[in-house]
Amino acid sequence: MPSANVLEQKKQIVAELIETLKSAQAGVLVDYRGITVEQDTALRTKLREAGVEYKVVKNTLTRFAANEVGLSELDEQLNGPTALAISTTDPVAPAKVLSDFAKDVETIEIKAGFLDGKVITLDEVKTLANTPSKEVLIAKIMGSMNAPISKLVRTLQALVDNGVEPADINVAAPAAEEAPVAEATEAPAAEATEAPAE
Repeated sequence: MPSANVLEQKKQIVAELIETLKSAQAGVLVDYRGITVEQDTALRTKLREAGVEYKVVKNTLTRFAANEVGLSELDEQLNGPTALAISTTDPVAPAKVLSDFAKDVETIEIKAGFLDGKVITLDEVKTLANTPSKEVLIAKIMGSMNAPISKLVRTLQALVDNGVEPADINVAAPAAEEAPVAEATEAPAAEATEAPAE
């Protein structure tokens, strides 16, 4: 029978894991059986650089926490050596880092994952891993937003390079508009002077 201190420690671990799972955008369960200490260190470094939290917790404690936050479908995957990679900021990062790592280290096995509070299959984890990261997507969006501005700048620069000053364009346009106005005002004046002469 576990002591009161051990039970308290386990409760604390479960409580912390519940909070972690609640705040996570995504997570991946992985079987790390067969990887060396050196490989494990390399994996942890890559995950940390990507802002991913990596935990090895007993399956029973993970099961309690998962059930508490509505991820009970993970139960069947919680057997054997299981680690959990979680991100609170980038939903793609855990799947991408672990999938890339698994290409080089065949002994590591991705089991399942979750995204926005819902369990996803291994195939869905792989699909998620192939999705561009948040930074890449933001860069693409910013690039598409900057394209029209860049085109305008290039057009204006071409005008300047060809000797056409913006001031020349502004002066020419009003002059063309004023000409019809001048004609319209002159015609009534001529009629007004001719009428008294008769």
